[in-house]
Amino acid sequence: MEVLNKIPDFRDTVPIDTVGVLERVSRLNKRSIKKESKMDALKMALSMCDLTTLEGMDTPGKVRQLCYKAQHPHESIPDIPSVAAVCVYPNLVRTAKESLKGSNINVAAVATYFPSGNGTLESRIEEVKYAVNEGADEIDMVISRGAFLRGEYNFTFDEVAATKEACGDVHLKVILETGELETLENVRKASDISMYAGADFIKTSTGKVSPAATQPVTLVMLEAIRDFYYKTGIKIGMKPAGGIRDSKTAIQYLVLVKETLGIDWLNPDLFRFGASSLANDLLMQIVKQQTGVYQSADYFSKD
Repeated sequence: MEVLNKIPDFRDTVPIDTVGVLERVSRLNKRSIKKESKMDALKMALSMCDLTTLEGMDTPGKVRQLCYKAQHPHESIPDIPSVAAVCVYPNLVRTAKESLKGSNINVAAVATYFPSGNGTLESRIEEVKYAVNEGADEIDMVISRGAFLRGEYNFTFDEVAATKEACGDVHLKVILETGELETLENVRKASDISMYAGADFIKTSTGKVSPAATQPVTLVMLEAIRDFYYKTGIKIGMKPAGGIRDSKTAIQYLVLVKETLGIDWLNPDLFRFGASSLANDLLMQIVKQQTGVYQSADYFSKD
């Protein structure tokens, strides 16, 4: 990312018209996708999914199984795309990297004391360096929401900037945990801080806090990305994560992206879904489009 000559004063607040945001989301949700375009939309959404396993019981075997599914979502469907990434804890990055060798699927690692973000900056940076050394292609960091909500915006900027420096060429996705940020104005401010500090992606949630991704929050973040692009010429990616479970909702998110940022953002390099359960519903809908009948969910692996 190029060096930015002027960093805004993050004490300033961008006013958010909440009613206007809700009305725009409602209006865009009424857009219909023509039948011949639906298959393309379903496959596009599948190619944007990050399959994730972030549980205390994760094992190398479970990660290998997830990586196999990432490469072969449904072997009986021709021309099915693979997903964008597999996301694991740092200690399982090497296993995922070996399992995905020869594919174009990235390995993402959550770091910086995911999901709480409560740790010293030094220890959080060490975790990032460890994940990068293990072979991670992407780092998903969490900001310290407590510091942000106390108005310590320079700390938030510095922690993102330090994490990006530790990443080197590895892409950095910054998780805002929007369910804890209380207002849309805070979501916008955290988005701006993260982008100016060096984020390659901004991401709604860890998936561990409710509410996770919502369309109004996502729209505010997309508008922040749009405004940042107009000011800098730099394209930042977006990842709603948590709570997106069905194909209809996924397509609504794609419409939000297209109408706010344009078609350039409709690719896995600039838009992702953090929703492992979504992949199965997308596969079920793709089979329905091809055969006219639904397959039972029992035909799809949970991981």
